[in-house]
Amino acid sequence: MPADSRIILSASDLGVSVPGRQLVDALNVSFTRGEFVAVLGRNGAGKTLSLSTLAGLRAPNQGQVSLDGNNIAELKRQDIAKRLAFLPQNVDDIFPSTVLDTAMIGRHPHIGRLRWESADDKSITHDALKAMDVDMLAARDILTLSGGERRRVAVAQILAQEPEIYLLDEPTNHLDPQHQLDVLNVFRRAADDGACVIASLHDVNLAVRYADRCLLLYGDGRWELGTCDDILTESRLTALFGTAMEAIKWRDSRIFVPC
Repeated sequence: MPADSRIILSASDLGVSVPGRQLVDALNVSFTRGEFVAVLGRNGAGKTLSLSTLAGLRAPNQGQVSLDGNNIAELKRQDIAKRLAFLPQNVDDIFPSTVLDTAMIGRHPHIGRLRWESADDKSITHDALKAMDVDMLAARDILTLSGGERRRVAVAQILAQEPEIYLLDEPTNHLDPQHQLDVLNVFRRAADDGACVIASLHDVNLAVRYADRCLLLYGDGRWELGTCDDILTESRLTALFGTAMEAIKWRDSRIFVPC
């Protein structure tokens, strides 16, 4: 991979598999500061497992993930969490807690064992809740929220974490159209401000709208990576999703529809 001071996360000959099936084979990719990368593929293609592997939460069956050139498997989790945030596809709340306290969990990597949250920690968390339009729910019990409200609190939690890298597994899950755009606008701005954003998406048109590059996972080991303009074609998307996809000109861009 080329030497580039912007590279913050990379994978070398990375393999992701489940019993009896190789999902991703020999993935060689570098992710840079200031970009938004969309991960696309049908259900079961390995998007979730690949993001978890890039986050260092599961071991690859081959290869290595590096954070700023260091093997992520050899780094302390708290040190990783100061720089990298992972948003899972679904979040289960078992115990009652306020929305504010739930979002405040994002500050924990930055808080020492022997101190409480500071005024700055609380201010950062309130700003994150406001960015997700759930600041008015700060005193509410998290268990009383709707699925969409809970998703926005989960996003606020990782915003409060203030990482350099966001790994997002279906960040628009449970969200209505307006809140889908609100969330992706926040992460587009984060990338424009120098963060690295890697997000799995089911809607290829959201990838067209927000991403700089796309990583296509075919679920049989094959993968492709390129700019959205170059890699998002009717033939590739038809093969990727297993259904015919047609490109339609729309405004100054294009949209893809199954047909």
